[in-house]
Amino acid sequence: MRTRLITALAIAALMLSGCVQQVKPVKLETLQDFQEQRIKWRTCYDTMLCTDVLVPIDYENIKLGTFKISVLKHEASNKEDRIGSMFVNPGGPGASGVEYAYSAEYIVSPQLLALFDIVGSDPRGVGRSAPIRCLTDDETDANYASDSKPDNPAEFESLVKDAQDYVAKCEKNTKNLTAYSTENAARDMDVIRAVLGDDKLNYLGKSYGTYLGTIYAQLFPDKVGRLVLDGAIDPDATPVQQSLTQAVGFDNALDAFIQDCLQLDTCPLPKDATKQYFTDLFDSVAKKPLTTRSKRIATESLVVLGTASALYDNESGWPMLRIALKQAQTGNGFMFLTLADAYTGRQLNGTYPSNEGDSGFVIDCLDWNDARTNEQIAQDAQMFKEQAPVFGPYLAYSGISCKYFKGIKQPIKIKQVKTTPIIVIGTLRDPATPYSWAVALHKLITNSRLITLDGDGHTGHGRGSACVDKSVDTYFITGNIPATDLKCDLSTAL
Repeated sequence: MRTRLITALAIAALMLSGCVQQVKPVKLETLQDFQEQRIKWRTCYDTMLCTDVLVPIDYENIKLGTFKISVLKHEASNKEDRIGSMFVNPGGPGASGVEYAYSAEYIVSPQLLALFDIVGSDPRGVGRSAPIRCLTDDETDANYASDSKPDNPAEFESLVKDAQDYVAKCEKNTKNLTAYSTENAARDMDVIRAVLGDDKLNYLGKSYGTYLGTIYAQLFPDKVGRLVLDGAIDPDATPVQQSLTQAVGFDNALDAFIQDCLQLDTCPLPKDATKQYFTDLFDSVAKKPLTTRSKRIATESLVVLGTASALYDNESGWPMLRIALKQAQTGNGFMFLTLADAYTGRQLNGTYPSNEGDSGFVIDCLDWNDARTNEQIAQDAQMFKEQAPVFGPYLAYSGISCKYFKGIKQPIKIKQVKTTPIIVIGTLRDPATPYSWAVALHKLITNSRLITLDGDGHTGHGRGSACVDKSVDTYFITGNIPATDLKCDLSTAL
């Protein structure tokens, strides 16, 4: 499948039953009808509030029908001084905003919890919001384990066939498949804003969530309140530019991991290790997969995915990667499978409680359909290998699957965005959303302020920098952005 490694938030999977308040069918014929619909909140998870909001399937043909969008609210504790709602999105595409808002006390400060209702929705296609369905659990297992780096024409042909089969199953199992674009999700977010009674949208978006926030700002500049876009995506980059830049980002993050590891007495790498060590590891696993005590094996693709997953977070991921490498030296792939499963959301019993894989795949294709032919993709693979020798050969083929969807519309083109002042955050050695994307988004959005975190791992807010976190808190509470662009590290205080 198309695998653009954008985000993987390590949060507990939630059983969402009981979280949704059903909305009685009403006559909704205009956009204003949707914005003025009445909702009923119900208590969920003891202290939260949940509901559904109806949105049009197609904003150009409103009478086509409706999707139900699942919404959760973590209420502000200081109701007298409450500022308003703060919408949150953790990334993806495919990650649950409902689960993210449920974890509000872990993602924002006590000050923001006191003053804002933290609101999360599952974007259309995700979780409980008209979910996209493509593969069964067993088929998902097989998909993640399958060969993602063809080494000869026969393997390339097999990759194309797998892509065609995947798309066919998505189209068979999900109606209105081309309606799940991020542009429509941004329009949904404005409907929810209006239904909740907020004049402006306050928003904290991370990773893919920055793309959702950028499109919202493009469509509704007069409705933008206080926006923080962290781990930014460059909306001007082509699909091939995104994949290549991301491959280079993961290779650079691997360099940082190796440099850090070699300073430790417990490092399992040879003293003269370079990135070639990982290329050799992946090649050897392709010939002889790693085994575990169970029947599952760690294939080449799962070891690559596990390695990338570990690079998202230097605090927790890097130690796990060191263990995985030590185990691999004895042929044991348990920790690599653990890392891969943390990324994909696979449970110990082999199930995938969320539909993040399927929804992310479809939404990605609708937003970033690659115009290259399969022949061009195969030719460009050499460029990927030259610029990112470890991860490049795998991300090089990420554009194949999307071209088999029928009826994909031209995605929205982001122009210069002018809004009230907002904050863009970029981390210098972010593997998943490289720092250059934050710089590009900062230039694209007029009145934005760029906060740079000198650090490793994915995103910058909530990762230990007082400089970053205090700037974000001050902005949300007062509306004031820093006087100049900031450079922060983990020891910098304001």
